[in-house]
Amino acid sequence: MSPEQGEELISVLKVRFAKNMNRHMGLEWPKVQVKLEACLSGSQADREKLWSLHEMESTGGEPDVVGRDEKTGEYIFCDCSAGKP
Repeated sequence: MSPEQGEELISVLKVRFAKNMNRHMGLEWPKVQVKLEACLSGSQADREKLWSLHEMESTGGEPDVVGRDEKTGEYIFCDCSAGKP
């Protein structure tokens, strides 16, 4: 994924985060954004995580933050699109 695609995806996720605050009570977008931006230039594993969100988005899914793993500090994303099983 190009840096431009990554930035575009982060922008889409930011808008979705703001529209659906009930999904991620207690989480703050700036902290999520820092983690996502780190994935753009991070390890292969980090880039693959961002790529998975990109693929979910490009196939009609609506990935959104639904929690945070307290042990690892990683944010948990889920496809929150209506009509998806």
